[in-house]
Amino acid sequence: MKIAVVYYSMSKNTEFAAQEIAVVTDADLIPIVPKKAYPSKGVKKFIWGGKSAVMKEEPELDPYEFDADKYDAVVLGCPIWASFPAPPIRTFIKENREALAGKNVSAFLCCSGGGAARALAKLRGAVGVTSFASEMILIDPKDKPSSDKVRQIHDFAEQLIK
Repeated sequence: MKIAVVYYSMSKNTEFAAQEIAVVTDADLIPIVPKKAYPSKGVKKFIWGGKSAVMKEEPELDPYEFDADKYDAVVLGCPIWASFPAPPIRTFIKENREALAGKNVSAFLCCSGGGAARALAKLRGAVGVTSFASEMILIDPKDKPSSDKVRQIHDFAEQLIK
C-alpha cells in the first residue's frame, strides 16, 4: 500500500509525528508550507494564528507535489489553533477535495491543550467525511517526548498498513 503523509508544522511537533509515521509505513512525506509564514514566537504567534484559524482563512501555499492517483491512502496532519485545524491544511484540502474523495483518508492533530475533538470534527467536515480511517491526537510529541507518545504514533502507523 502506498501512503502519502501530508502535513503542516510550525513548531515541528507535527513534523516529528509525520516523520515517525513515514518510517513505519514507508510513506511519502509532503510538507505544506504557506507562502507567508505565520509569526512563530510570542503573543503574535497566538493572535495571528488564532485569528487565521477562527476566520477560516486559506493561505496561499508554496508549490508542492501531490498526485492522489499515486496513493492508496492519505494521512493529513497539522497542529490545532484555537480549536481549529491550522489553516494551511484547509488550503490543501480545498485544492485537493475531489482527489481525496473516495480515498482512504486518516488524520492526526497535534496540540498543547484542549480543543482537539472539535478540531478533528472540523477537519472531517472540511474533507467531507463522517469519519477518518484512523485518527490520532497528540500532545506535544516532540516538545514533551515520551515512550507512550512514540508508541501511540507507531500504533497509528501500524493501523494504516493493515
